[in-house]
Amino acid sequence: MSALTVGHDPEQSWDDLVRFWEEMDWPEGSKVEIIEGIITVSPAPAPRHNVIAERIQRRLYSVIPEDWGVYQTQAIAVPSRLGMFIPDILVAPVRECTEADTYLPAAVAELVVEVTSRKNARHDRVSKPAAYASAGIPLYLLVDRWAPEGPTATLYGEPHGDVYRPLAVAKFGELLTLPSPFDLVIDTSEFPET
Repeated sequence: MSALTVGHDPEQSWDDLVRFWEEMDWPEGSKVEIIEGIITVSPAPAPRHNVIAERIQRRLYSVIPEDWGVYQTQAIAVPSRLGMFIPDILVAPVRECTEADTYLPAAVAELVVEVTSRKNARHDRVSKPAAYASAGIPLYLLVDRWAPEGPTATLYGEPHGDVYRPLAVAKFGELLTLPSPFDLVIDTSEFPET
């Protein structure tokens, strides 16, 4: 099953778009994001996708400060890019939230991780990194199981405008190092390929 997009009125404000995202009854278990002003509904990730996210999450817990969290279902907003994203993994300081809070500002994130799915890999390769960089998120890890040159993990950093600089690339089976404040080596041989 591929992603479904829900059109919107170009004159619609960010607040109206978010209200629609918050108030609609979306299909149970689906991932609903706003990408470049378009609401995108994707099916739940496949088990291999989740295995990769879980392996990374498990490693992150060993290196993050006690007042940080690792989240797999937390929405983050980048209003300037008309984006509401739910990264596969988000690392951010724990914040006080009210019952009414449905998302966090993306700028609080220290790291986001996206694991590509075959049908919507373009979002993880193009749209999302541009939004994450423009929000100033220091590190973006793209685990691309469907990369044309074969499964790879690419770490991006040093955001400037809406562009990241590639810091490290590892083909599946190689080691990838996350810099400070993580100082973590990820063994991509633990990742199932396709």
